[in-house]
Amino acid sequence: MVYLAEFIGTAILTLLGCGVVAGVLLARSKALGGGWIVITFGWGMAVAIAVYVVGATSGAHINPAVTLGLASIGDFDWAMVPGYMAAQVVGGFTGAVLAYLAYLPHWELTEEPETKLVIFSTVPAVRRKAANFVTEVIGTAILLLGVLGIGANSGHVSVEGGADLSGLFTTGIAPLLIGLLVLGIGLSLGGPTGYAINPARDLGPRIAHALLPIPGKGSSDWGYSWVPILGPLLGGVIGAWIWKLTGFGA
Repeated sequence: MVYLAEFIGTAILTLLGCGVVAGVLLARSKALGGGWIVITFGWGMAVAIAVYVVGATSGAHINPAVTLGLASIGDFDWAMVPGYMAAQVVGGFTGAVLAYLAYLPHWELTEEPETKLVIFSTVPAVRRKAANFVTEVIGTAILLLGVLGIGANSGHVSVEGGADLSGLFTTGIAPLLIGLLVLGIGLSLGGPTGYAINPARDLGPRIAHALLPIPGKGSSDWGYSWVPILGPLLGGVIGAWIWKLTGFGA
């Protein structure tokens, strides 16, 4: 059940997240030209809704960087890590496919291939992979620090298998605060790379972009794909260990 919840939660995340980007960028959309504030707010609310829906079942990691970060500090069972990550990537793929279907008439009306790609996965503003990698590490470290900090003030929750998902909560205003955290990261740190801060959010939709019959879609940019995968994974571990070593949650 926890793996199904991670699948559904990540699918909700990418459906609403890719959906808001599609709304702002695709030709003839009523949200066309909405801008960066609309995109970052949409992604933040996507995270909040996903956490509300599946948090009580799985803890709502919905992000391999969160799963790996928690496992690295002993707050999540390593045996469950592969299943969580697989469910998250498949969920990311599924949500992106649903977003594609929701905007089905608009793809052929949009000319620029990169516009179509950026709806699914991140594209850097300035392509310097080392610098882009650092940006993703920093953003995801802040994500983990924020998640653990909010969680420490909201109580802890356990899920099936006895895993202690410290800091991942399911009631009250806490999921909304997670959404606002993602909004803040997007506004402050999202400009250079489009802030993946989540390998499943980038990899699953990138696979969808590669497989879907999108008119004039161009390359899926696999040469860049390692940045929004490895950067967030490293950043998640760093953020979790900063939390653990400083003893903020003690």
